[in-house]
Amino acid sequence: MSIAQNKKAFHDYFIEEKYEAGIVLEGWEVKAIRAGRVQLKEAYIVIRRGELFLIGCHISPLPTASTHVNPDPVKTRKLLLHAFQIKELIGKVERAGYTLVPLDMHYKAGKIKLEIGLAKGKKQYDKRESEKRKEWERDKQRLLRMRHS
Repeated sequence: MSIAQNKKAFHDYFIEEKYEAGIVLEGWEVKAIRAGRVQLKEAYIVIRRGELFLIGCHISPLPTASTHVNPDPVKTRKLLLHAFQIKELIGKVERAGYTLVPLDMHYKAGKIKLEIGLAKGKKQYDKRESEKRKEWERDKQRLLRMRHS
């Protein structure tokens, strides 16, 4: 079940591969995510010292959050992957000019997971081409519906 999606990533990037990563979260963050108070739109992933970190993911604390915890909505969160996957991603990002973007946050067996994509940036004309293709598919479906009714 999807919690939050980053639709902008599919508009701005060609997604080559997808990986599923765990996220290191605190208790108040888990509660806020379960309440749907998370946003991936401005988020991105960086590699530091052989580890992956999610930056810019906004998790709004619940108003009932504890008073002794000082919640930071946009703090850096560590991502959990197997070592061989991290090495593979580091190699591709450094050599081939790829970038890592968060695509989808979802539940899996009661845990909150983040789907990350190995992506290459789209140029402006690529975005226009994608938009034209989507628009044509919509028009085609509309015409087929009108024809069959």
